[in-house]
Amino acid sequence: MGHYQNLFKTLNRTALIPFFVIGDPDEDTSFELVKTAIDSGADVLELGIPFSDPVADGPTIQKADIRAMKAGMTPAKALAFIKRISDYKPLPIGLLVYYNLIYQYGVQAFLTDFKVAGGTSVLVADLSIDDADEIAPAAEAAGLETVFMVTPNMSDQRIRKVAERTSGFIYTVSLLGTTGERTGLSDMVKPLIRRLKELTERPICVGFGISTAEHAKAVAQAGADGVIIGSRIVKFIEGNLNDTAEMKKQVGTYIQQVSKEIARL
Repeated sequence: MGHYQNLFKTLNRTALIPFFVIGDPDEDTSFELVKTAIDSGADVLELGIPFSDPVADGPTIQKADIRAMKAGMTPAKALAFIKRISDYKPLPIGLLVYYNLIYQYGVQAFLTDFKVAGGTSVLVADLSIDDADEIAPAAEAAGLETVFMVTPNMSDQRIRKVAERTSGFIYTVSLLGTTGERTGLSDMVKPLIRRLKELTERPICVGFGISTAEHAKAVAQAGADGVIIGSRIVKFIEGNLNDTAEMKKQVGTYIQQVSKEIARL
């Protein structure tokens, strides 16, 4: 049984997984924000290394990537950042990264260094399941779990292929499109979770468009093992760039609210 499977079984509820772009808006503030998330009830962290062409992400996270890169964040600095977080509290850490970054670093070297820093899993956002061999053997050699994405329009045959290559959890995209806040939860979510539960026993974590505590609760009620929230959290950063204290307060309060909503189920 994998690390995530053990965690979700132990929790006996849906896990709360906040997402941060490492280094947004700067390294020190980013570190304080992630610590705030941990202290406020995060069960797992999903961290992204900023990239110049984040094709899976909408404007909110694209702007976060730009802020982080302007502040000097690099893949090597991101790994050092992850080590600092792991030293603070060793939560499971999933990494969302784009392939060119780890290719330039050296795939095996990068994944090994990520594991040493405290990493748990890797998701390469612009790598399709057909190219899983570019990452899966190296991840396994490094002791990392793999995460691949499933989308609402994916066939059953392709979902089974994703499940076969996934050793961590299946990142379930709740809608057609890029990351970003939504006022309402996609009506594709519940049917997709039901379909996945019929096709695989892999853990299912849902992301893209989860913005409110009510969204998170609905996803949990539908049977998801984890709920991933990114753009809503990054918006708190964007909206308070001149007030770090308020930024931390809003992030902490939001995560506490979502955590309590999930825990009530």
